[in-house]
Amino acid sequence: MRAVYKNPKELATCLKDLVDTYYDDLISYEKMEDRIMKLVEANKDSIYKDKNMSVKIANILGDKRTETINKVVESKTKAED
Repeated sequence: MRAVYKNPKELATCLKDLVDTYYDDLISYEKMEDRIMKLVEANKDSIYKDKNMSVKIANILGDKRTETINKVVESKTKAED
């Protein structure tokens, strides 16, 4: 898994695969959280624009995955504050 993605489609695919791996019970929630946060921090401007997820990325992910990622990011950013 790369940290920085220049292409939003590749970034969305990586996030999608990560969440799907969690849904298939192949990784733990904590491990998924860590990986999502690494990707979000490295690609902050590409993923979130004005505190909302980019439409391109959200369309590729779908509603359920987008909701999961947003929940992880919200919980982690609240924990840091």
